Amino acid sequence: MVAKKILMLVGDFGEDYEIMVPFQALLAVGHEVHAVCPDKKAGDYIATAIHDFEGQQTYTEKPGHRFTLTHDFDKVEASAYDALLIPGGRAPEYLRLNEKLLGIVRHFAQGNKPIAAICHGAQILAAAGVLEGKRCSAYPACAPEVTLAGGKYAEIAVTEAVTDGKLVTAPAWPAHPAWIAQFLRVLGTEIVL
Repeated sequence: MVAKKILMLVGDFGEDYEIMVPFQALLAVGHEVHAVCPDKKAGDYIATAIHDFEGQQTYTEKPGHRFTLTHDFDKVEASAYDALLIPGGRAPEYLRLNEKLLGIVRHFAQGNKPIAAICHGAQILAAAGVLEGKRCSAYPACAPEVTLAGGKYAEIAVTEAVTDGKLVTAPAWPAHPAWIAQFLRVLGTEIVL
């Protein structure tokens, strides 16, 4: 397996599991992951939130962990990366307002590079205008944004993921096994037991 260099776009109150789990899983199988956030540098941290499904009409939110960034957002050169990872939570709602960040997303989409997004990460894909004709899952509350951006919302179980070309998406963190496995396949990662 050739290790890939993966850029991860995170922000304050991103979903704790959707940041921590894929970050650690991708490192564990030998990939290099650079976690960045606009207006922050390597060594700075973001506050995460834990979103849970406890029977109410929408998810609940609790304080998560501090997640330390590994690289400076201002120094990101998208062309230096093989793939892009976009976690969900509340962060995408404000990250999608950053024009440099949207330009980074467009670079990956236009270059047909692997992109994995989960939950509210679809808000960033929609704002970047890269969903036209793509089948995309997301947290159900983001379905209108996927559709308005020209995507085809994939209504799947919360434990499932969908791949359309090199775009891998899922509704929320319960889909991690399917979402991460599909992203690894798109990356060309082979795990032999």
